[in-house]
Amino acid sequence: MSRWLGLDIGEKRIGVAVSDETKTLARPLLTIKRASKKDDFARLSAICTEQQIDRIIAGLPKTLRNEEGFQARRIRRYADELNAALQLPIEFWDERFSSVEAEERLAASSRKARDKGAIDSAAAAIILQDYLNEQLTMNNR
Repeated sequence: MSRWLGLDIGEKRIGVAVSDETKTLARPLLTIKRASKKDDFARLSAICTEQQIDRIIAGLPKTLRNEEGFQARRIRRYADELNAALQLPIEFWDERFSSVEAEERLAASSRKARDKGAIDSAAAAIILQDYLNEQLTMNNR
């Protein structure tokens, strides 16, 4: 069975999360320190193969007015290139406040809330879990 991958794409790091095979639960997987796109895509390709990924959910940073600004356009361009490299469908999910929520959850669990890598992968898990929850809700209607 396949899984879905969640990404929190930042300028310095990419938080990565993975779903379970039933696509109901997301968990943080790792954080990739950004290098070149070629290196990033090779690393993500290896993860997708290893984890049997058939869909990617990328966090899309929207403004408080629910608009797409510069950062969202940057993520869309990156995702277009990633899609061309991996040939996997990529969907976007509103990531507003995911990093803040991740930091709060890590602080509450007494883990290092200031560890940027842990925050990024936790944010990716929050993005992916929100997407999974929406899919489950839609399928139950």
